[in-house]
Amino acid sequence: MSTDNLSHVWFKVTDLEVASGEGSWVTTTSGDRYLDFSGGIAVTSTGHSHPHVTKAIADQAQRFVHAQANVYTHDLMQPLAARLAELSPAGIDTFFYANSGAEITEAAVKLAKQATGRPNIIVFQGSFHGRTHQAMAMTTSKTVYRAGHAPLPSGIFIAPYPNVRADDVQAEVARALAGFDELLTSVTAPSETAAVIIEPVLGEGGYVAAPAGFLEEIDRRCKQHGMLFIADEVQSGFGRTGKMFAIEHFDVQPDIVCMAKGIASGFPFSALGTRRELDDKWPTGSHGGTYGGNPMGCAAALATIEVLTADGFMANVNERGRQLADGLRRLQEHHDAIVQVRALGLMIAAQFDTAARTSAIVSHCLREGNLITMTAGAAGTTLRFMPPLTVTSEEITIALAALDKALVEAA
Repeated sequence: MSTDNLSHVWFKVTDLEVASGEGSWVTTTSGDRYLDFSGGIAVTSTGHSHPHVTKAIADQAQRFVHAQANVYTHDLMQPLAARLAELSPAGIDTFFYANSGAEITEAAVKLAKQATGRPNIIVFQGSFHGRTHQAMAMTTSKTVYRAGHAPLPSGIFIAPYPNVRADDVQAEVARALAGFDELLTSVTAPSETAAVIIEPVLGEGGYVAAPAGFLEEIDRRCKQHGMLFIADEVQSGFGRTGKMFAIEHFDVQPDIVCMAKGIASGFPFSALGTRRELDDKWPTGSHGGTYGGNPMGCAAALATIEVLTADGFMANVNERGRQLADGLRRLQEHHDAIVQVRALGLMIAAQFDTAARTSAIVSHCLREGNLITMTAGAAGTTLRFMPPLTVTSEEITIALAALDKALVEAA
């Protein structure tokens, strides 16, 4: 298949030309099948082409493809908002819709500035919040995301993130909190800081969950100083960590939650969740979007939520997560190349000793094991696993066997 007319700006994990997908598998145009543990970069929460989701999209397409939110309100916008309010962290009851994670992090910053009247935003080292100019300015996980696009918006200040590989993680938490406090006293005063935005589990930064107590202390400082706490759940939300939102693993109360990726099983859709009192400070007409809240996306999101909240579904996510993490730790016992395994639900990482070895393992898994994986982190030493949440025990076993073989033959 010719790709002569396609841009070369996309970084390519594989050169596969795919024709279809079903569950955890994709089929190429030549008929070969691959086990997809990239999950569309943590997007295909219900697997490729889940029948319940595809039927909802197809049925909705017969009624409305595009019902523009500024012109009229279609009959799925409020039902989806009501369902999200039931599932979201306490106090989150009002929702704005868009199409992508970057759009939602942009929206979160705009709302925070309007609601507080303050100009600055604090982010954390290792973060990824998107590829628009504002979101790039807030992204620190890898220079390639920012290089060549300057100047970027100002008013972004970077706080340290704890090193979870340190011998004393709680000492790292204290160090990072001291760095955060230093920002508030020397660079951006609380009275100038609209919000703190953080991923409860760093995504592109290496699949690193916040250590115990860190988010709680950041949230306490936000509440103390009137700064908003924005939880970027674009990659970690909708069951990826074994709970509907990763923030539920921590004792914090976010003011804004950014939602995308797994919310609609791959249909482009995103949502911002906040409190009504904050949304009321957002002047009518000051934000919007042509396709936000489109009916097909709402249908896909509602159908996805029905699958994710079915009896036993989340229990299986956690069981499969334990199976994969335990399997990786067993491999670690026999392969010194694996230096750390990090896991929360099915948001799982294996960190290797060198970038060259990690790259070789990814290539071997694809070439010899028909297994699609991806890396994360600036150093290129983290292999992340983000299979569909519908992944089976047998598929986990296949993936572990492919990785074991790669560790032996690609070492």
